[in-house]
Amino acid sequence: MKAIVDLFSTDYGLMSAGVIAFIVVMAVWFYRFFSRKMAESERAAGKS
Repeated sequence: MKAIVDLFSTDYGLMSAGVIAFIVVMAVWFYRFFSRKMAESERAAGKS
C-alpha cells in the first residue's frame, strides 16, 4: 500500500507513473503503425 501512496504522492512517483504511461502509449502506437504498414505492404505485393 505504501508503494501505491508513494507512486501517486511524490514527485519521483508521479514521474515514474508518467514514464510508464508514456511507454504503454508508445507501444500501442508502434503496434498499430507496424500492423498498418505490414497490411499495406501485403496489399501492394498482391497487386504486382
